[in-house]
Amino acid sequence: MSEKHLTNIRFDGFGLAEELIRGIDQAGFSYCTPIQAETLPVALAGRDVSGQAQTGTGKTAAFLVAVYNHLLTHPADERRKVNQPRALMLAPTRELAIQIYDDARVIGAHTGLKLGLAYGGTGYEEQRDTIAAGVDILIGTPGRLIDYFKQHVFDLKMAQALVLDEADRMFDLGFIKDIRFLMRRCPPPEKRLGLLFSATLSHRVQELAYEHMNNPVHVDVEPEKVTADRVRQVLYHTANEEKIPLLVGLLRHGDPLRSIVFVNTKRNADRVWSYLEGNGFKCAVLSGDVPQKKRQRLLKEFQSGTLPVLIATDVAARGLHIPDVSHVFNYDLPQDAEDYVHRIGRTARIGKDGDAISFACENFVYSLPEIEKYIGHKIPVEAVPEECIVKLKPPVKIKRPP
Repeated sequence: MSEKHLTNIRFDGFGLAEELIRGIDQAGFSYCTPIQAETLPVALAGRDVSGQAQTGTGKTAAFLVAVYNHLLTHPADERRKVNQPRALMLAPTRELAIQIYDDARVIGAHTGLKLGLAYGGTGYEEQRDTIAAGVDILIGTPGRLIDYFKQHVFDLKMAQALVLDEADRMFDLGFIKDIRFLMRRCPPPEKRLGLLFSATLSHRVQELAYEHMNNPVHVDVEPEKVTADRVRQVLYHTANEEKIPLLVGLLRHGDPLRSIVFVNTKRNADRVWSYLEGNGFKCAVLSGDVPQKKRQRLLKEFQSGTLPVLIATDVAARGLHIPDVSHVFNYDLPQDAEDYVHRIGRTARIGKDGDAISFACENFVYSLPEIEKYIGHKIPVEAVPEECIVKLKPPVKIKRPP
C-alpha cells in the first residue's frame, strides 16, 4: 500500500452487513485507518469504546460503521414507537453535526435507515417535523436536541446506541450538563452500545465514560504523537506591527491553495479580513456570530476552492473535515495549548502534507512554553524573511463580506 496512514485491514473483512459494505465502497473506503482498525473489532463485538486519535484520522467513519452494523444486526424492539430513535449521535458544534450527517448519508445509503439532524440557528420547524415523523439515527447538538426532547418530539427509551464525538470539546463549550441530561434518558449502559471519541481524553472525559458507559475499552492510537507527522511547523517571532505585512507576504510568496488563518478575537478577524481584501485576497470570516446559513455557504465555497482564505476563530478549529487545506496560519498563538493541536490538525488530513505557520507576537508569545510542553517538542523557529514584509495597500472598510 502506498498510503502510510492506512493499515492492511480491509472493511470487507469484518463480516459487515452487505448493504453497509455497499455504502462503504461508495464512500471510497477499502482499508482502515489505525483508529478504525483498533476500534471496529471491539465495537462490532458489542463492547463500548472510548477512543483517542489525532484529528483527521477517521473517527467519524469508525463510529458510523459500528452503529449502522449494530442496528442492522440487532432488530428494533417491537414496542418501539415512531418517535423513538434507535441511535443518538451527539456533537459539540453545528458544523460537526452536519459533517456526521453528510458522512452517514453516504455510508448508510443502502441500509434503509432514516436519519434526523438537529442543530440551532436555522430550520427549526423542518428539523422538528422530520424527527417527529420518525428517524432511526438522530444526530445533533445538545441544545436543540434538549429543546425538542422537552417538547416530547422524541424520547430515548429505545436507543440501542449512543455516540459522543469530540467529548473534550463538550466540556470546553459548557455542554456537559446537557450531555448528562440526554445520557440519563437513554437505556442503561449495559443495554446499549456506547462509543466516545475525542482528539484528547482528559481525566474529566474518562470520568464521563466511566459514569455513562459499560466498562469501555480504551483505545489510543499513537497518543504520544500529539501533532501530525506530516505537518511542517514553523514559528516566526514578530512585532505586532509586522504581523499583517508578513501574512500578506507569505500568502503572496507561498501561493497557498486553501488557507485558514486563525485569530483569537472577532476584532482581529475583522482587521485581518480588511487588509487581506484590500491587498487582493478573496477571503471571509468564520466566527461564532456568523449566521448558520451563511456559515455553511462560506464553508462550501472554501471547500470548493472559490474562497481561498478563511479567517477563523476557534469555533472552526474542531471537528471540521475540510479536504486539502494547504496552510494553517496561527496569526495569533492560541491561549490554550490543546487548541494549537486542533488548529494545525486542519491541514495534513488523512495522510496528506501541510504547513502550519505561527506568529509569536508581543501579545501572545507567553502561550508558547505551554504549547511546546504539550506537544513535546520545540516548534522550529525561522528568521522572518525580509522579502515577505511587504508594503501594504490600504484596508477596505471593516465589515463582514456579504
